[in-house]
Amino acid sequence: MTQKLAGHLLVECLIAQGVTHAFGVPGESYLAVLDGFHTHADRIRFVINRQEGGAAFMAEAQGKLTGRPGVCFVTRGPGATNASIGLHTAFQDSTPMVLFVGDVASDARHREAFQEVDYSVFFGPSTGGMAKRVERIDDARRIPEYVARAFATAMNGRPGPVVLVLPEDMLTQPVEGEPLPRVEPVQAWSDPGALRNLRSLLLAAERPMVLAGGSGWTPQAAAALQRFAENWQLPVANTFRFQDTFDNHHPLYAGDMGLGINPALARRIRESDLLLAIGPRLGESTTAGYTLIEAPVPRQKLVHIHASAEELGRVYQPTLAIHATMNAAARSLEVLAAPPEVPWSAWTQACHADYEIHVDVGNYGTVLPGPVDMPAIVHTLQKHLPDDAILTNGAGNFATWLHRFFRYHGLTKGHKTQLAPTNGAMGYGVPAGIAASVLTGRTVFTIAGDGDFLMNGQELATAVQHGARTIILLVDNGTYGTIRMHQEREYPARVSGSDLRNPDFCALARAYGYAALRVEDTAAFEPALTQALQASTGTLIHLPLDPQVITTRSTLNEIRQQALAKGL
Repeated sequence: MTQKLAGHLLVECLIAQGVTHAFGVPGESYLAVLDGFHTHADRIRFVINRQEGGAAFMAEAQGKLTGRPGVCFVTRGPGATNASIGLHTAFQDSTPMVLFVGDVASDARHREAFQEVDYSVFFGPSTGGMAKRVERIDDARRIPEYVARAFATAMNGRPGPVVLVLPEDMLTQPVEGEPLPRVEPVQAWSDPGALRNLRSLLLAAERPMVLAGGSGWTPQAAAALQRFAENWQLPVANTFRFQDTFDNHHPLYAGDMGLGINPALARRIRESDLLLAIGPRLGESTTAGYTLIEAPVPRQKLVHIHASAEELGRVYQPTLAIHATMNAAARSLEVLAAPPEVPWSAWTQACHADYEIHVDVGNYGTVLPGPVDMPAIVHTLQKHLPDDAILTNGAGNFATWLHRFFRYHGLTKGHKTQLAPTNGAMGYGVPAGIAASVLTGRTVFTIAGDGDFLMNGQELATAVQHGARTIILLVDNGTYGTIRMHQEREYPARVSGSDLRNPDFCALARAYGYAALRVEDTAAFEPALTQALQASTGTLIHLPLDPQVITTRSTLNEIRQQALAKGL
C-alpha cells in the first residue's frame, strides 16, 4: 500500500463520504489538507471564504440542503471561535455538519501555545456546548475511523454538528490507509403499538392539528406526510423557519408557527384537542415562549414524533412519544388506516381559511409610512421567482415580511426552498445563499437587513470568486430593527445603541463584483427584480425603508403610544 500524507488521506475520506464542496478559511495549521484538496481538485472543491463565521454558515446551509454533513475547515484559536456561530446554528437547527479545526502541534499542547484552545471544553456536549461530539485525531492511521464516526454521529438521532481537531504535525505524517465506505443514516421505525395508539387518539379527536418541521425531511418523506394528512384530512402547520416542510399552497395548510404568528393560528393551536408534532423540537420560538403549548404538561393531548429519543419528554411530557426518523415515520403514517369520514372537516377548512386571510396582502390593514409597501414587495417575489428558488434570510424583523406573505413550495416538489436560522443568528442569509448557489446552481434570493448584511457582506467576494449568483434584497432602515422595537416598547423615545450609519451599499456591492440597483418605491421593485433574474452576475437591490416600518404588526409610533399608555 502506497504511503501518502495524512492530510491527503483526510481529503480522500471526505470524497468517499460524497463530499463535493468544503468551505473554509485557510490556515497554516492544516496546509497538508489544502495540499490534498489541490491533488484531488477534480473531485472536491475547497471554497475559500473571507471569515470563518461565513464559512461555517455555508457549511450549515450545505447540511440543510443535502441532508448530509456540511463541511467546514478553520484554523486553531480565532478561526475556531469565529466559526462557533455556524456551529451553534447547526446545533439548534439540528443540521448535520462537521467542523475540522487545524490545531497546535502535539509537542506544544497544554502549554497555551500560539492560538491554543481546549476544544472539548469550548464546544463539547459535556460542558453544555455546541457540538454532539468533539474528538482529536492524534493517530493518523485512524483518520478513516474518525471521519466515518463523525459523519454517522452528525446524521444519526437528532442531527447536529461534530468537531474534529487536527494537530498540524499529525497531518504531515506519512501514512498507509484507505477511506471507509460511505456512511448512511440509520432509520428508526415507529413502534407498531404506538401507531395503534396514535390511531385511537385520532379517532377520539375533534380538533386535531399536525405540527411539521425540524430536520431530516426528504422529498419522499414530505410526500408521505402529505398523503397522511390527505387521508385523515388534517390541518398542517409548519414550525418556525421550516416553512417548506409542507406545501404552503395545499388546501390543508394552516400556516407557520414562530415570530409574528397569525393570531388566528395561535388560537387554533390553543383550541386544538390533539397536536401531532412530527419532527420539531418544539422550541421557544415555535411555541411563543412555551405558551401555545404549555410546559411541562400541555393542555392539549400531544403526540411527539422525533428522531432522537432524548428529545422526547425533554421539555414536554407527551401523551404519546414515538421515536422515529422522518422518512420512517412519514411512511408509517401514510398507511395508517383512516375512516371513511372524519368529524373535523369543517375545522380543517377553517384553519386553512384563516391562513388564506392572513397571507392575502389585500387584508393587511396597516398603512405603512413611506413609499415602500413590503407586503406588495413579497407578492412580487411570489410572482417572479421560479418554484424551485431557494430563499434565505438571517435574523431581524425584516424576515417577518417574507415569513408571513411568501408561500413556500414544499419538499414534495423535490427541492428544499428555505434556508433560515432557527437560532436567530444574524448574518446567516448572505453566506447561506452563496453556498446554495455554489451547490445547486438554482435561483437564490436572499433578504437581509442593513445590520444583518454588514455582518457577512464580505462573502460577496467569495460569491464572485466561485461563480455564485444570488439576488440580495437589502432592506435598509438605518437601525437594528428588532432591538429598536423592543427598546421602544421598554424605554420609549430613549434610543441608545440601535441606530446605524451605513455605507453606500450599491457602491460596496459593485466593489465586490455584484451588480447593484437602488429602489426607492414599490413600483420600481418589479423591474429591478426582473433585471436581477436575467443578470449574468449576482445583484444587490438596495431598498431604503422608513425606520418607522419595523414589524408586520406595529410601527414604531404605535409601539411608543402603547408603551406610553402603560406608563412606561
